[in-house]
Amino acid sequence: MSSTIGVENISHTNGTVAATVSSDGAVNFTQGAILGMADQFRLTSTTNDGTNADVTTNIERVHTAGQGTLGTGMTESSGIFSFPSTGIYLVIFNIDFTIGTSENNGLVQLKVTTNNSTYYNVAQTNSGSQDGSHGAAGTGISLVNVTDIANVKCKFSTSSMNTGTALIGNEDYNRTTFTFIKLGA
Repeated sequence: MSSTIGVENISHTNGTVAATVSSDGAVNFTQGAILGMADQFRLTSTTNDGTNADVTTNIERVHTAGQGTLGTGMTESSGIFSFPSTGIYLVIFNIDFTIGTSENNGLVQLKVTTNNSTYYNVAQTNSGSQDGSHGAAGTGISLVNVTDIANVKCKFSTSSMNTGTALIGNEDYNRTTFTFIKLGA
């Protein structure tokens, strides 16, 4: 009596399912953890100096050698980010601040709309209170449930930005970034 051991990959809408057949004929199924999409944007130059407003300019998709995207990426227009498909997305924003000469701090908020109109603050990071001319950094993270790509969108806004407090960008490497990873359907 001979036995055959094999592996068969089966496509599935949420990833790949591997079927393993053992020598005793038992079939074991495991689902691979496959990300649906990964995309990253950065600020190309310093922006929002002393301005409490949406971040709308100096945004580009990362493109330096060694950087890339996975799948169909995000769409960005004047600081509004649209998702390519429904699902759960991990949104991470890393902010590099320059702080003005008086005691102050800067805030950046991730705002999400579910009706393509009203935006709600779902995550926030700040530079911490600073006294004098300093740099600072902060990171914010949120899961966004995209149930409808026409209506669920996000943007980033600044608050508590006194004169001399700004978001730092660079077109050659990452300083302030906006990262989007689709975790599943």
